[in-house]
Amino acid sequence: MRIFPFLSLSLLAFAFFPCLALCDEEGKRPNVVIFYTDDQGTLDAGCYGSNDLHTPNMDRIAAHGIRFTQAYAHTVCCPSRAALLTGRHPQRSGINSWTQGNMKGPDGRNMALDEVTIAEALKTAGYRTALFGKWHVGSHRDFGPMKQGFDEFFGIRNGFIDNYNHFFLHGKGYHDLYEGTEEVFRKGEYFPELITDRALEFVEKNTDQPFLLYLGFNIPHYPEQALEEHTKMYEHLPMPRRSYAAITTTTDHYIGLVLEKLDELSLTENTIVIFQSDNGHSVEDKGPIDIEDHASGFPKGHYYSAHGGGGNTGKWIGAKGSFLEGGVRVPAMVSWPAKLPQGVVRDQIVTIMDWYPSLMEWCRVDLPNVELDGRSLQPIIDSPDAPTAHPVLYFQWQNRWAVREGEWKLIGSPPGKGGNEPRYLLYSLSNAEPETVDYSSQNPDLVQRLLGLYRAWAEDVEVR
Repeated sequence: MRIFPFLSLSLLAFAFFPCLALCDEEGKRPNVVIFYTDDQGTLDAGCYGSNDLHTPNMDRIAAHGIRFTQAYAHTVCCPSRAALLTGRHPQRSGINSWTQGNMKGPDGRNMALDEVTIAEALKTAGYRTALFGKWHVGSHRDFGPMKQGFDEFFGIRNGFIDNYNHFFLHGKGYHDLYEGTEEVFRKGEYFPELITDRALEFVEKNTDQPFLLYLGFNIPHYPEQALEEHTKMYEHLPMPRRSYAAITTTTDHYIGLVLEKLDELSLTENTIVIFQSDNGHSVEDKGPIDIEDHASGFPKGHYYSAHGGGGNTGKWIGAKGSFLEGGVRVPAMVSWPAKLPQGVVRDQIVTIMDWYPSLMEWCRVDLPNVELDGRSLQPIIDSPDAPTAHPVLYFQWQNRWAVREGEWKLIGSPPGKGGNEPRYLLYSLSNAEPETVDYSSQNPDLVQRLLGLYRAWAEDVEVR
């Protein structure tokens, strides 16, 4: 059962005294725009040092706000989105494996409805809320965005689609484009443009009240179907960087359209803009469609994967699906010209879960009566010397997990098919080539201590 001890008072205040909260420009709550990109690698923006990428709009957010160099999300899509929406470890909401994909398919895993999402919390203060793009924490019609605080939803309920015919392509395939729970057919129209157009309409019609716009891009996730002008821009690069760079710049382009709309409507000053990727870049190369009569209509042999990966992780190794830094460390930034410093960098550890309590603080909304794992970013923003609120980091996905404390990271995997003991890998992040040497046999006491931390955490969040 969800508990909102502040709900009735907040709604009454909003209903009877709207001008106290909203009419005075000095006291108006900020708008919130969340740009959540898909499979964008650790350093894949110009402001993170990728000089071969053209990302002026991502760079603009960094120039007008705070850029984090040790920001962590998760290793794949589902747990990252659950953590963003709830401010809690995804295991608490039951997201420790793949969620139901096809709304018309067999029932599967969905994020628990008693989780209090960012959208639900902000609605108590009079916010209009919308999600355009990717949901991916459960597709069942009795769950989903409009059951958890979003006034509007248009997009995909599962993880990815072909951008032009809107079919999920793994396995036999199925169509996945919805307005709420109503299936929509827009064949031939480019999905990133469809969701951005909706975002622009939403902003235009909500200039007189605070709003939350969550733009959940499905790119640069494969299939890497960039706009033609961006494909031409990178013809000089080798594959797979060429394809990946083009779709990253296409992502940046659509971010720019929303930023321009905020400028046009004089909303930039009092809008919190958050940018983050859900996990590291993909190195998936699943090969082509391997069956005849695929639901999408694509022929057997149609290729749609990530060409083996084109992301930039610098000295870090790993990619989406791993607990190495390249899998979980992502670009993350925030700007709010009215209140936050501009053009600064913070090196402390922060997590995807920290946006939730930070937004509640910045938007002057009471926290829900649940246990949050995120912490306000304000102390770190105020001081480059403030300690991280996360001296220990935990990750879990299915039967694999990782715990990081200081320079050390322990990664655990289950016993193999032969019934051997679980495998533990102990890595240092301070080496010149981090996470390339396993120190577990040299530091058995450290392995046991970190293992103990993990076990206590797993019991607390009820890993299942």
